[in-house]
Amino acid sequence: MITPVSAGADATYQVLVFSKTAGFRHDSIPAGVEAVRSLGAAGGFTVTATEDAGAFTAANLANYRAVVFLSTTGDVLNDGQQAALQSYVDGGGGFVGVHAAADTEYGWPYYGQLVGAWFKSHPAIQQAVIRNEDRSHPATAHLGATWTRTDEWYDYRTNPRPNVKVLQTLDESSYTGGTMGADHPITWYHAQGNGRSFYTGLGHTAESYSDGNFRQLLLGGIRYAAGVTAAPAPIEGEAYTSGQGVQIADHAPASGGKTLGYIDNGDWAGYSQVSVAGAKTFTAKVSSAGAGGTIQIRAGSATGTLLGTVTVPVTGGWENFQTVTTTLTGTATGPLFLVFTGGAGSLFDIDTLTLGTDAAARVSPNVHVFYYPWYGSPSVSGAWRHWEQGGHTPPADIGADLYPALGPYDSGDTAAIDQHMKWIRQSGAGVLVYSWWGRGGYEDALARRVMDAAQREGIKVAWHIEPYANRTAASVVSDIQYLNQTYGAHPAFRNAFYVFESLKITDWTPLDQVTATNIVLAQTTDTSKIAHFSGMYTYDAIAGATAPGWQQAAAYAKQHNLVWAPSVGPGYIDDRAVPGNTTPTLTRDNGATYDKEWTNAVNTAPTWVSITSFNEWHEGSVLEPAVARSGYQSFEGAYGKTGAAAQTAYLDRTRYWVERFQPLSAPTGS
Repeated sequence: MITPVSAGADATYQVLVFSKTAGFRHDSIPAGVEAVRSLGAAGGFTVTATEDAGAFTAANLANYRAVVFLSTTGDVLNDGQQAALQSYVDGGGGFVGVHAAADTEYGWPYYGQLVGAWFKSHPAIQQAVIRNEDRSHPATAHLGATWTRTDEWYDYRTNPRPNVKVLQTLDESSYTGGTMGADHPITWYHAQGNGRSFYTGLGHTAESYSDGNFRQLLLGGIRYAAGVTAAPAPIEGEAYTSGQGVQIADHAPASGGKTLGYIDNGDWAGYSQVSVAGAKTFTAKVSSAGAGGTIQIRAGSATGTLLGTVTVPVTGGWENFQTVTTTLTGTATGPLFLVFTGGAGSLFDIDTLTLGTDAAARVSPNVHVFYYPWYGSPSVSGAWRHWEQGGHTPPADIGADLYPALGPYDSGDTAAIDQHMKWIRQSGAGVLVYSWWGRGGYEDALARRVMDAAQREGIKVAWHIEPYANRTAASVVSDIQYLNQTYGAHPAFRNAFYVFESLKITDWTPLDQVTATNIVLAQTTDTSKIAHFSGMYTYDAIAGATAPGWQQAAAYAKQHNLVWAPSVGPGYIDDRAVPGNTTPTLTRDNGATYDKEWTNAVNTAPTWVSITSFNEWHEGSVLEPAVARSGYQSFEGAYGKTGAAAQTAYLDRTRYWVERFQPLSAPTGS
């Protein structure tokens, strides 16, 4: 039985706590569950606690931003449940392992990668000193250089360091019985597929869960895994692409065994692969047996805009590392450059560095926007595609009642694609739902190009399987398999599939072949028509204004652990694209319609909110910026905005609603 525990009215995302044991059972599990519930109540997430492995289905896991394995032991998942967890994490979900999570699923190789290392042994419970190796992570930012506490100290079968980012290590000289030696990781994190994994070996004792420092570590781990608080990917100091005076130095304890070294006063290093755009913090892991000094953080060149400075102390040795951090100011763009100043002789070494991004760059993985890559122009594709719909003659005369700010673009134009992804990121939507009309078609040929651009902006790509000729349930299953095989390894891939006009097919039994590891949604609110699907969406931008059947569909989805993704839109008009069409028009009412639809959706407590659309220009449901032009409608006056501000009014209003629906995630693109 899965028992949801309310975290209060302000809860904005969900966390699943799983504590099933098939081996040793820790007495501290109840205290751990209560601690996570309490953290959720204060920290803005709802906790569902369960020992029922039946919770591990693709559709149910889609409701959660993170899954916590709280001192699980032994073989707790069957093959299908393992596949669902793997698909969930690799598809962008979060995993948190606490203590005996490392004593779990020894026969499943993927789990060993996910948790980082398996348990080997432990001595008696005793006091020990923890070295907080990296204090730039939200789990350890509150701690000092060392932390003395009492717990049960795990040794692991392998050292996880080559495959993870270590946050804390044990000082084996401070206790008896440790067997891993000078490098004994105890808390770490890493990217897993498109998702995130965090593990701590702490938490054996019930007393741990009333320890404020441990609770803050656990909260930071949950928030990182959920994608709410970013842990920026560290850049190796020695990965500079240009420089003066600096060299690579070998130091075994450093990340990768090397540092940026031989730094003297006036030297500098440039990182062409690292953009300072949106950067708000700079953190570096440093060491110094020399004079110490200062790091200047600059944009574009060694003499470029100064964004901030940070002092590097003498750490007592070239292999004694400390973390330094500073806030950055300004809005410069371009590659990162570091300039070094100080006294005479060698100043310091840099092991790793990170840039923290602006919250404005963050996106929600639970807000999806429908995207149409079907447009063409003579300059790129050799002919107009779609813009001429309704008997029109582009470029001045197009089959839409609004006129795009980019003009009648080609969906294969890389500049247009790049701009679209930036606008989607601006909206806060974290997933675009790609209109797909079958393998080998126009849209299929452009998919990887769009995915590459999406990845650069931290956007995921899900799939809208359209009603192509002769579509059947079996062909849709084949399509899902094809899309996984062709694009599944791409970091922007999202294994979510919206099936448009699903009611045209009555028997969807073949979907059982793919729904264990994929989320497949039917377009309906009729719950008698969704057998074999993972959930429902609505698409219709007109219906969102009245939300017919939404509450009933939402209740059914919640009861049956299904995905509920109602669709909202800013309005609808297709008069120019379909002359004489009798489809009703839904006016935008300067934004009031969009607000009403968002309100209707949020009031059903959905899993996801889907948006119709980013760029379905024929139906006038677009968020994509439109310009004022004679003979066309425009966004002038939307939310009281005019001119350039009006063009992006619906993108900006989307972010307003996204931030009220669920917290945002840091983008995973470069």
